[in-house]
Amino acid sequence: MNARDLDAWMRAEWAAVESALERWVPADCPAGLGEAMRYGVLDGGKRLRPLLVLSTAQALNGEREAALRAAVAVELIHAYSLIHDDMPCMDNDVLRRGKPTVHVKFGEAQAMLAGDAMQALAFEVLTPEAGVAPALQARLVGLLARAAGHAGMAGGQAIDLASIGRPLSEGALRDMHRRKTGALLQASVLMGAACGRPSAVAWQALADYGAAVGLAFQVVDDILDVTQPSQTLGKTAGKDLQGNKPTYVSVLGLDAARSHARDLCSEAHRALGRSGLGAAASTLALLADRVVEREN
Repeated sequence: MNARDLDAWMRAEWAAVESALERWVPADCPAGLGEAMRYGVLDGGKRLRPLLVLSTAQALNGEREAALRAAVAVELIHAYSLIHDDMPCMDNDVLRRGKPTVHVKFGEAQAMLAGDAMQALAFEVLTPEAGVAPALQARLVGLLARAAGHAGMAGGQAIDLASIGRPLSEGALRDMHRRKTGALLQASVLMGAACGRPSAVAWQALADYGAAVGLAFQVVDDILDVTQPSQTLGKTAGKDLQGNKPTYVSVLGLDAARSHARDLCSEAHRALGRSGLGAAASTLALLADRVVEREN
């Protein structure tokens, strides 16, 4: 696959994910809750996590229905985390994906409930009454729950909040972001893998790939926070610096952070080389490059 083929593939998969989100995120919830949920997840975002699910499943000839449900579920978890992260009790931000944040648009209580409902909906999407084998449902639920919970995203967010104004070593920063950002990105790869039948070697290689891409994404995010304007990012630029939060730029410096992102991309490529998937993993390789080359 080349860059032009990747763009065409991404457009097709974006459309599939968006259509599924339209179908599965209900509008008719009590007291306007559905409107807040749909506002928080539809019509925006890079959809990197769903793309990682779908490209990994495709590389392994995995089950499409299960993969699409996994893609939607992981995006629901990601979107709910952003809704909560933007609230005044956490990062207190007013801009997300180029529009007012959910708590600004709908109020704090409705934003909290929308996030709660989206977290539950993610697991409802993963457990249909038919179409996905119960054993696969259970495996996907376990992968997503562990990535989103205390050992993963939520734990990383707790460390993040506890680290405001405190110096962190590169190792401590890496551990925080391995949980806060990396765990869900790695789980996206592994959920896609679970939809197929990978060998033990391929599974470990894909886990290593997901870990490298997950950390690279955060390093680039930290770089963009200080190099791009809010209009490009779709969120408030310089927020981490203003909040006195440790980042890869503040800990390593801008040039070293850029070098680290490139090193992580190379690490992701080497992991794919160990997977035994050959040309079937070309989409994953190109997605790793896009993570490091992105400008928003």
